[in-house]
Amino acid sequence: MPTTANLLAFAAVALTMVLTPGPNMIYLISRTIVQGWLAGLISLGGVALCFVFYMLCAALGITALLFAMPFAYDTLRLAGAAYLLWLAWQTLRPGGRSPFEVKELPIDSSRRLFAMGFFTNLLNPKAAMLYLSLLPQFIDPGIASVLSQSLVLGTTQIIISMTVNAIIVFMAGTIALFLRSNPSFAKLQRWLMGTVLAGLALRMALDARR
Repeated sequence: MPTTANLLAFAAVALTMVLTPGPNMIYLISRTIVQGWLAGLISLGGVALCFVFYMLCAALGITALLFAMPFAYDTLRLAGAAYLLWLAWQTLRPGGRSPFEVKELPIDSSRRLFAMGFFTNLLNPKAAMLYLSLLPQFIDPGIASVLSQSLVLGTTQIIISMTVNAIIVFMAGTIALFLRSNPSFAKLQRWLMGTVLAGLALRMALDARR
């Protein structure tokens, strides 16, 4: 098991990441607004399955990597910090568009909805970088199995992501209407999220290996 401090810190990172607009959020919101909340939940099932796939691959890969390469931790840590800075810029840059500004989509079957949710997440750089660059810094090889810590942290991320995205699916229409009516709130949200991401990136870059 990871330490309580590492688990809580990773949970905070996972929450920040899922609240940052990306391919998953945009697809789920678009599909829900066009086809209803049930279609959004089916799509979310595909997203969840892909997270499980990433978790298992990353957990096994991280276990081998950390023991085989002495500087693997620092490499992944710095890559994760750079990625968080990129996300911060994407959030704060001029001309950013809210994920709730969606376009009309064709009606899809349940099978296609699930498959599209899976492949949207599979091709989502946020998901890949979360497991390959961010998760390793919250693992302490000296206290427990790297594999078990990876699985616990990954499961925590999946629970947080699925809970938040399910809420977004149920509230997609209401949130879209609210943000269209209150553009200043959407701007404030982007600045707050960008500041948090930049702070996490700085903390990650300055942290020494445990």
